[in-house]
Amino acid sequence: MTHVTRIGIDVAKHVFQLHGVDAQGQTVLRRRLARPQLRPFVAQLPPCLIGMEACGSAHYWARELTTLGHDVRLIAPQVVAPYRKNEKNDRNDADAIGEAVGRPHMRVVPIKTLAQQAVLTVHRARQLLVAERTALVNQARGLLAEYGVILPIGLTALRRAWAPLLETTALPVLVREICTDLAERLRALDERITAYDCRVAQLAQQTEPAQRLMQVPGVGPVTATALVASVGDARTFKNGRQFAAWVGLVPRQHSSGGTRRLGRITKRGDVYLRTWLIHGARAVMRQLARRTDATSRWVSALKARRGFNKALVALAAKHARILWAVLATGRPYQPAGAGT
Repeated sequence: MTHVTRIGIDVAKHVFQLHGVDAQGQTVLRRRLARPQLRPFVAQLPPCLIGMEACGSAHYWARELTTLGHDVRLIAPQVVAPYRKNEKNDRNDADAIGEAVGRPHMRVVPIKTLAQQAVLTVHRARQLLVAERTALVNQARGLLAEYGVILPIGLTALRRAWAPLLETTALPVLVREICTDLAERLRALDERITAYDCRVAQLAQQTEPAQRLMQVPGVGPVTATALVASVGDARTFKNGRQFAAWVGLVPRQHSSGGTRRLGRITKRGDVYLRTWLIHGARAVMRQLARRTDATSRWVSALKARRGFNKALVALAAKHARILWAVLATGRPYQPAGAGT
């Protein structure tokens, strides 16, 4: 086989498509492999550049193939699509990945370590429980609304109203039995979510970068541990603005002819991180009336000019830049004006 210098691998659960080229860019390898065949086949190849989309199990394979001496790089799927020459299929996808990874300035996704993925597994499990609780509460509201019972907004208010509701005789016996079962399931979900919250808090106390991040207003254990596990080495981003763009908190741009046109936020990157950054900014904005620091004055003025939601996103973007600085420099958080 002619020496392969670059390979694009289309990753799937059971079948993998490989497309390799030589130093002149000529195709010298096209192979479809089952999952057990991938590692032995790549092990016999000389060290080369391997590209994969950052999708399910990609970080595992990146670690595995790196141990074989290859230079493995993960690429976001949205930047691979423009390099696909024809219809979408496994062969064309592998070709496009190999073409994209060979670009000199192609941005890559950092490969996550086992420790990072372990922390994110805790977050994903907790996220699933929260989604189940939300679905359960929404179903209970819908079912009871059919009998003229409107539950109050908010989990705390709902829990208080549920017990008296189960004792009323206005509902059929069968409905009360179903509501009792739903209440038990809600209680069990609350306990499991609380257990996960305790586990996340322990992880935050055991991680020094997370402790520094929690000094920033609006950042708790969930946000801090998710950031540390998702970002890894923050120095892969050139500055805080690039990190905020990666999270999707910068305006979408459609400029031409020297005229700048900025729209809504791009919503790129990690939805989970962006959600928690916005939740944290919302918690900070609730305390604006009691704060007089420079950031609070800036947010208050922006809120008066542009409204609550735009000020909220702007504060979340500012927090993203601050969090990048704390991670990249290794220094503790210093509020604005603290050094003067």
